[in-house]
Amino acid sequence: MSANKCYYSSAADFIKAGYIKIIRKFVLLYKQLILPKYMKQIRNTHAKTEILNIINGSEVALSHADIQRKIGDLCNRVTIYRVLERLEKEGNIHKITNVDGVVNFAKCNNICHTDHHSHDHVHFNCENCKTVLCIENITPAIQLPKNFTVRNYNLVISGICPRCQNL
Repeated sequence: MSANKCYYSSAADFIKAGYIKIIRKFVLLYKQLILPKYMKQIRNTHAKTEILNIINGSEVALSHADIQRKIGDLCNRVTIYRVLERLEKEGNIHKITNVDGVVNFAKCNNICHTDHHSHDHVHFNCENCKTVLCIENITPAIQLPKNFTVRNYNLVISGICPRCQNL
């Protein structure tokens, strides 16, 4: 009796078993690597839809706390963070850090997409009511010295908004 036992009745069974192993590995890799990325791109949850509706329906940029107050018990704060991150990656919203360091979120214009955000506009932060607004009709011209490349900037002007001036 030899030390190497043969568990296959023929060479064809051996080859078939090899193919089955390869297919199983492929399916496993597909489930682990490819499918999750695809699912994240197309997944449209109720929380995501509601958060996007809240941001799109607002004339001002909203903080995480503002969104959490408006969303109520639909989802927890961690889910809100994840949804906001996904919406930003998809080109639906953009981040604005106000003068107090609080991150706010506003709807994107039609130019934004997954690969590139286009927010060459000014943000206004009211010192009185803390409202953050996108001022779309002002585009600042920024020129850096040679060998510098601009990837992103956040231009926030602080002052008093028209609503607070009228109080």
